[in-house]
Amino acid sequence: MRLKKNLFTDRPVSLVWAVMEFRVHRLVLRLGAVSLCLARAAAGPTPAAELQFANQIMKEVNPLSNFQVIEFRRYTIKEGKREDFIKYFETYFPEAFEQLGALALGQFRERGNASGFVWLRGFHTRFDRPIVNGAFYFGPLWREHSLKMNSLMKDSDNVLLLRPLAPDTEVTVLPAVDPVTEKHGVMGIAVAQILSLKNQPDEILSAKLRRTFSSYRVPGVREAGILVTLDTPNNFPQLPVRNDGPFLVWLGILRDEESLKESFTAAARRVGETLASEKLLRDTPELLVLEPTPRSRLRWFPAGQ
Repeated sequence: MRLKKNLFTDRPVSLVWAVMEFRVHRLVLRLGAVSLCLARAAAGPTPAAELQFANQIMKEVNPLSNFQVIEFRRYTIKEGKREDFIKYFETYFPEAFEQLGALALGQFRERGNASGFVWLRGFHTRFDRPIVNGAFYFGPLWREHSLKMNSLMKDSDNVLLLRPLAPDTEVTVLPAVDPVTEKHGVMGIAVAQILSLKNQPDEILSAKLRRTFSSYRVPGVREAGILVTLDTPNNFPQLPVRNDGPFLVWLGILRDEESLKESFTAAARRVGETLASEKLLRDTPELLVLEPTPRSRLRWFPAGQ
C-alpha cells in the first residue's frame, strides 16, 4: 500500500472537492430515498404497497451491494509479522473503507505461504475508485498508520483489477462478523482459482466458463463470485495494478477441510485441465487456499443464521 509519490501534489484542492462531491452525492441519494417514501406515505398508499416501495428504493441505494470494481490484493508480509499486520489492518481500516463507500469484502491468510495476506476491496463503479482511494490514502487515518503498516510489508503491488463476469457473479457481500453471536470466530475456508486467459471473455466464452464452473456445485461448496480483468486504464496510478492479463478469478467458500479435500480440489484440477486442453489458458491455473481472518466478511455463513 505504498503510494507512488508526486502524482497528486499539484492538485490537492481538486482532490478535496472530488471527495466532497462524492460524499454529497451519497447523502443526496439517501435523502432522496427517504423523501420519496415520505411523499408516498402522504398520498395514502396501503401499508403493504408503501413497504414494498420503500424496500425497493432503499435497495437501489444499498451501500452494501453492487460492487462492480474489485481490487484483488496479494501482499507479501515480512517474515513473522503477518499476525501483527492482520491485527492492525482489522482494527483500523474496514469501517474507514465502508464510510467512504467502498468495502473490505474479505481478508485472508494464504495457506502454504507464511508471508501471504490476501484481501478484496470493492467499489461501486470505476469512477468511485480514485475518489475513495484518494480520500483514504490522503486522509488522516492512513497518515497516522502508514509508517507502521508499510514497515510490515515487503510487497503490495501484486494486484488484479477485476469486474464481475456477469451481473449475477458479483462477489457475495456477507454481514460483518458479529462479535456476540459469532463468539467462536469465523468458519470455513476460501478458495481463489486464478486462470490466465488468452482472451478477454465475450458472451460465448463467458457462458462456456460458467458451465464449466457448474461442476463446483456440490454440498459444502458455495460460489462467492466470478471475476475477470477490468479492461480499463488504472485511474488511481498511485496504487499499481497488474497489466499482464486477462485473468479470471473464481471465488468460493468451503464449509470445512473435508469439503476442500473430498469435493473441491479434484474438481478444480479437472476444470484447469479442461480449459487448458481447449487452449483457453496462457499458463497453469493457480489455486489459492485462503483462511479467513477474524473479521473477514467472506466466510462460511450458516444458511439459517
